[in-house]
This record gives sequence, structure tokens and C-alpha cells, in this order.
Amino acid sequence: MDKSKVAEIIDKHGREPRAIIAMLQDIQNHYRYIPPEAVTVLSEQLGIPQSRAYSLATFFKAFTLKPRGEHHVCVCVGTACHVQGGQRIVERLERDLGIPMGETTADGKFSLEAVRCVGCCGLAPVVIVGEDLHGNVRQDQIPRLLKKYGKYGKGSGGNGSGE
Repeated sequence: MDKSKVAEIIDKHGREPRAIIAMLQDIQNHYRYIPPEAVTVLSEQLGIPQSRAYSLATFFKAFTLKPRGEHHVCVCVGTACHVQGGQRIVERLERDLGIPMGETTADGKFSLEAVRCVGCCGLAPVVIVGEDLHGNVRQDQIPRLLKKYGKYGKGSGGNGSGE
């Protein structure tokens, strides 16, 4: 981890302890997670207890202390999505990515997470990849969806069929 990048983020926010949430967001955006070393640097440079920085980094669901993949795949498993086959979408993604829910592929390309509701029940079931929302997803669309993000690209060994 590059401590100078964390220091740059701290400086960007005026070294104000009250801006720690924004700092944590920037750190996570840069590294795709919040490295423990970054929490240490934050606490040292802001003059706050490390426990305070960790409590914020672990309290908010949007933050993670575990590395996420380049493409963070979220599957809605709220009521409407569940009724429309959300669990089958989860199972297909787990199979096609080769990882269980909550994990990241060995190459660091994809991470998979279940979310309870994304607020667009009329599009159920919903899969979000990064900032891209995909609605009315069917199992047979998963290979094409993953291919869009490089799952079956050059050198991946996949053929895009999902089989």
C-alpha cells in the first residue's frame, strides 16, 4: 500500500477529522477496499484513535476491509428479486465465477455480494456490476453479462457459453 496516496487523500480533505468518511470513501475507491495500513495512517495523521477509524470503516456496509474484485457484482435478493428468481441468478453467478457469495475470484477480477434491496423492484431480478444496473436478468443471460466485463475475454479460457 502506498502511504503517500493515503496522505494525498487526507490532504485533499484538509486534514479534517470530520471528513474521515469521505477519506475512507476515497481510499476504498482507489484500492477497492480499505487496507488496514490505510486505517493506521489515517489515525496517525488525523490524531484520532485507531479504534475510531476502524469503527467507522466497519460500521458502514458500503466499506470493506476485504479486497473486492475489479468488477463488484451485487445481486439483489430482496423480496421482489427473490420471487422473480434472484436465488437462481446467485447460483448461476457462483457457478460461472467459481466463487461463493462474499468472495473474490483468484485473479481479482470479480467479487460477488448479495444485497437486500436496490429499490427497483419493477426490474426484478436485478444484478449490479460496478455502477451498471441490469434488470430482468435471466440465468441464460449471465455468460453474456460476464463477457461484457471480461470474464470470457482473451486468454480467459472461457467460451462465453457459461457451460
